Amino acid sequence: MRIATLLPLLALASAPLAAADRPNVLFFLVDDLGYMDVGANNPDTFYETPHIDRLAASGMRFTDAYAANPVCSPTRYSIMTGRYPTRVGATNWFSGERAARFRPAPLHDRMPLEEVTLAEALREAGYRTFFAGKWHLGPTAEYWPEHQGFEVNRGGWSRGGPYGPGKYFPPYGNPRLEDGPEGEHLPDRLATEALTFIEAHREEPFLAYVAFYSVHTPLVGRPDLIAKYEKKIETLGLAGKEGFADEEQIWPVEEQRRVRIVQKHAVYAAMVEAMDQAVGKVLDGLEALGLAESTVVLFMSDNGGLSTSEGSPTSNLPLRGGKGWIYEGGIREPYLVRAPGVTTPGTVCHEPVISTDFYPTILDLVGLPARPEQHQDGVSLRPLLEGGTSLPREALFWHYPHYSNQGGFPGGAVRMGPWKLVERFEDGRVHLYNLDDDLGERRDLAASQGDRVAVMRERLHAWYGEVNAQFLRPLDGGPEPWRP
Repeated sequence: MRIATLLPLLALASAPLAAADRPNVLFFLVDDLGYMDVGANNPDTFYETPHIDRLAASGMRFTDAYAANPVCSPTRYSIMTGRYPTRVGATNWFSGERAARFRPAPLHDRMPLEEVTLAEALREAGYRTFFAGKWHLGPTAEYWPEHQGFEVNRGGWSRGGPYGPGKYFPPYGNPRLEDGPEGEHLPDRLATEALTFIEAHREEPFLAYVAFYSVHTPLVGRPDLIAKYEKKIETLGLAGKEGFADEEQIWPVEEQRRVRIVQKHAVYAAMVEAMDQAVGKVLDGLEALGLAESTVVLFMSDNGGLSTSEGSPTSNLPLRGGKGWIYEGGIREPYLVRAPGVTTPGTVCHEPVISTDFYPTILDLVGLPARPEQHQDGVSLRPLLEGGTSLPREALFWHYPHYSNQGGFPGGAVRMGPWKLVERFEDGRVHLYNLDDDLGERRDLAASQGDRVAVMRERLHAWYGEVNAQFLRPLDGGPEPWRP
């Protein structure tokens, strides 16, 4: 009955839905997956992602989609709450703190229990709620998924990576995930757990939130897939090709980092494919259970690909930077939505969107009222999903008052139309880029666009005040940092 009635019900957006007739929600969140790592975004990618590409072809793909932060925990907070993480000072990974020339801003290293999460909102409406994988939104058990709206938690706890003895294989060393048999692979296990939950609740509306630990370090892959990509490297003649360049060889700035410029890391490729296979396993399970046409499916990554440290396994070119940077390589993400009866298969949207938008969008798609006092920084993407080309929003913002593990500098940014302004918190310098003409952020136009810089900087500084942004602090006895 639910499948037969869903499409006409979705078409009547203003009509209230009974709980049993609301569509299901399946959310895939991948850790550290770069925009250019997915075939749907980059046909020349070294990696193979047929199942993610299939999802893109069956719904809408967003080309200008962003994480709210260039590292993981803040972006995860933004999805769960619909709010910029700066509002509570959750501006770095929990609990990352690194000083350099200055001390970073104070860090609030947990998602407050007072937040009404997406899971809590859906659970109040009769949804069964499931979480699998990486949580990383609080230091102790009271902040884990089961206390933030999820009935079932498989693998979500305080740590940000699979750091147990077996890494991506048993023993996991995870208090919320029992060890499986020898040889079990973590992405596949999380997919199995999701399908077990979905099958058990197929007659009820459900939220299944699958947050893969992949493709985060440690870089560990299945041996069969590693061998496959080692052979592919030889076949494509990539073995002898230089994989890195100095930052200043590509971008005329002072960042001194080696950056990967060629995708050819066999272990990372194996990790990407295994994650993609897990996505395919869940999607195939939906089909087999007859639930594909009654389930909204969403997909994104929490930050850009890792290209400047910790093994630098991927290249984000032509995007600049990567994880830990407020350049496009650190914040532009794969972002897909399939909403049966709403999205047209194979459509592409170029309107800028961000991770805070998921919360109001999901409420809208399942027929629940908006909660503007909660998801105050997100907007529903339904107008875009239905074929519109714009949203009633002036700008998107970023605030990262930290020195990242990957070499990124403390800074803020604002995007207005095709224009992006980057502001450095150490000394207040700004850079201006036109992303329509310069996706790689190579040509700084700040000197020739003084009026535009002034307008955008004023808007960015006003936003800092709106969200109570915090900034760098002096080291003991050191100089005062710049203040906006």
